[in-house]
Amino acid sequence: MYKKRLYRNLPARENLVAFSVAVKETDLYVHAEKPLEEITKALILKHRGYIEAYIKMHPEFVQTLEPWRVSGPAPIIINDMIAAGEKAGVGPMAAVAGAIAEHVGIDLLVHTDEVVVENGGDVFLKTDGPVTIGIFAGTSPLSMSIGLRLDPGESSLSVCTSSGTVGHSLSLGKADAVCVVSDSCPLADAAATSIGNRVKSKAHIESAIDFGKNIQGVNGIVVIMGHEIGMWGELEVVPIK
Repeated sequence: MYKKRLYRNLPARENLVAFSVAVKETDLYVHAEKPLEEITKALILKHRGYIEAYIKMHPEFVQTLEPWRVSGPAPIIINDMIAAGEKAGVGPMAAVAGAIAEHVGIDLLVHTDEVVVENGGDVFLKTDGPVTIGIFAGTSPLSMSIGLRLDPGESSLSVCTSSGTVGHSLSLGKADAVCVVSDSCPLADAAATSIGNRVKSKAHIESAIDFGKNIQGVNGIVVIMGHEIGMWGELEVVPIK
């Protein structure tokens, strides 16, 4: 059953069209220069197919919470998930939502010059100007009161969110939101999970950020727990009216 995602507040740039496409567990919210629903669905099926086929050969891939050590040929999306998990110290499935968002987004750039792809709170964007992404942090009073103003410039950019209090994704911590900004969406996804796992209480926010800023490829971090917030990196945090 489809459940409306209340955090889907991506502000469409005036020239972009918004649409949703859901296939099995994958539920994407996309902004592009034109409606691309059927193409997006085909791309989801393609990249999910790579992941599902690999899991069929390696069932433990979907279960492990540790970095994946099995060598051998694999699709690019699988290798991206493995690399992200390795850098962040988590299992490869911690990067699956970010990996799908990025690979679908990159493929959509054949059909549109600008694109924003959100997958379960993980966002891949390539736009010609800045976009503000609101931070949904469950019952925290800071939820949806602030956002990250992101400007990809000539390349793409990603921001992924993990939560120990919101959603169905596995988190071993209790943070209301851990947001990570990176050039890599799979890495941002895996890093957000890994950092979030370390936030058991408000006293852990600083040490979790210290851990996260040493993950290669992480550009910025925001951690929210209740009334408390911790930040690191070159981030432009703006109020949301």
